[in-house]
Amino acid sequence: MNPAEAPPTEGLLGHPAPTVEPATVVPFVPPITETRGLLSPEPEREPAPESGAPAGSGPHPALGPHPAPGQAPGPEDARPARRRSVAEDTLTPEEWRAAGYTPPMGIPVPELTAGAPGEAPWPDRMRTLLRMPMSERPAFERTARELHPSAGATRNVPRILDLTLRIGELLLASGEAAEDVEAAMLGIAHAYRLDRCEPQVTFTLIGISHQPSLVEPPITADRVVRRRTSDYTRLNAVYELVADITAEKVTVNDAYRRLALIRRNRHPYPGWMLALTTGLLAGAATFLVGGRIDDKAWLVFASAFVAAVLGDRLASTLARRRLPEFYQFVAAAMPAAASGIILSFNDWGLRGSVVITGGLFALLPGRALVAAVQDGLTGFYITAAARLLEVIYLVAGIVIGVMLILYLGVGFEAKLRPDESLAGVTYPPVQMIAAMLLTLAFATLLQTDRRSLALVTLNSGIGWASYGVLAYNAGISPIVATGVAAGLVGLFGQLMARYRNGSALPYVTAAIGPLMPGSALYLGMLSFAQGHASAGLVSVSRAAAIAMALAIGVNLGGEIARMFMKLPVGGERPSLYPVVPRRAAKRTRGF
Repeated sequence: MNPAEAPPTEGLLGHPAPTVEPATVVPFVPPITETRGLLSPEPEREPAPESGAPAGSGPHPALGPHPAPGQAPGPEDARPARRRSVAEDTLTPEEWRAAGYTPPMGIPVPELTAGAPGEAPWPDRMRTLLRMPMSERPAFERTARELHPSAGATRNVPRILDLTLRIGELLLASGEAAEDVEAAMLGIAHAYRLDRCEPQVTFTLIGISHQPSLVEPPITADRVVRRRTSDYTRLNAVYELVADITAEKVTVNDAYRRLALIRRNRHPYPGWMLALTTGLLAGAATFLVGGRIDDKAWLVFASAFVAAVLGDRLASTLARRRLPEFYQFVAAAMPAAASGIILSFNDWGLRGSVVITGGLFALLPGRALVAAVQDGLTGFYITAAARLLEVIYLVAGIVIGVMLILYLGVGFEAKLRPDESLAGVTYPPVQMIAAMLLTLAFATLLQTDRRSLALVTLNSGIGWASYGVLAYNAGISPIVATGVAAGLVGLFGQLMARYRNGSALPYVTAAIGPLMPGSALYLGMLSFAQGHASAGLVSVSRAAAIAMALAIGVNLGGEIARMFMKLPVGGERPSLYPVVPRRAAKRTRGF
């Protein structure tokens, strides 16, 4: 081969130069002598050719002697094409990168594997990508089916984006956190080979943008979430669908069919059962806050049961009349307050305040509160503010409904005793059973899968037992005890979700029901009704602090579970491709 036709050496482009065959003449390429302060030994100069020898035929320390034209190379000429310099043998890839050069062996590119749903949960893998800028996201490792040349020909970008939005809508409508919704959308887009995608979720609007390349216009689609449902059985089915999609087991058409089946599936529990469950929840709350079983406790239980069922039916009637949810909560809170006022018009000590507090437990929006705080802690401030405003409106509806009845009762000199609903943990076995029964009823109202009811109830028992030990045995502040107990609920809820490969919401939302600040909220409303504004403000502030501690504890428990769990990657990986750690949400740091 003519030396002028020899292929050039790649040098510092990221790959070592190929080995040269003995008969190949490679032009001289000088080694690196300086790397921004990192000096390597000066290479030896090529000696001047002797008389009669053509230029360039002398030996070179890196490439070996060059044969003269027409002379066959000898055995001593069969040497490597280029000897590695001292800098290449001593400098680490980090030092090369710090010096501003690409090392000869190339820069390792982090990747993520597809993996099976049980081996690599999609929320962990997709949060890794979600918390990175699009330009820094690692490439997604494809399966053999996706790498087939015919795979790209059948890709329909608008249809994939529409499927992504429909699944995100179901997740957001079920109360899932905005970060998890974006992670699911990003995972679906990656699974169908749309790598340059950017999802965006707000309280009522979700969107996704795909940019095929830097020179092509982006394709953007969005969808408005108009209805919100509380069906955790459907939520788990959507999680299973997303897990199969991200594991590249489902085609786009099959995903549409499964999504249609999920939407058409009926709720696991009928309407009449949900109405009775609402009464059971309020009745169990009377034993929880009353703290004992006596000859009057069952009458209080029956009063709370009937009032809660009447409130639920009244709210359903208003919903069919298309009145906003605010007025539905106002109407739902009135029967319990009226029942408590009626029981207080006697000297029998029937604990009317306990009936009112039990009715509050059946109405407080714990699901929306947890989602609002979680969105705020993960950096989705617009969605968090909107959800928190929703919680404020719902609580305001409850307060207005109860206050209207309390004003009437106080005007007629009703004998309300707020200390009846502040008994504390006086009968632990009774209250433990009541807390678990309340959680079971709450989980049923949220349409939780029957197979998960036992785990949810067990998680509630763990949380309530922890709260009782901390608040009444250790003497810790109830606000701190609530936060710690909620943290344990969030931790075990995340572990249960990993075990079942589903969302953590079904195992957490109902389990925090016994810890909701129903008693503090009722005490504040009663103080306002009796004209004690300062005491009422203190009680309402205490209820708000307990609610915040509850939501922050649940979120912190889930984050701790993710922090100490090893991220599964779906198989063995070489050390050249490390797993990308999950980054925290970036903050503005006040400026």
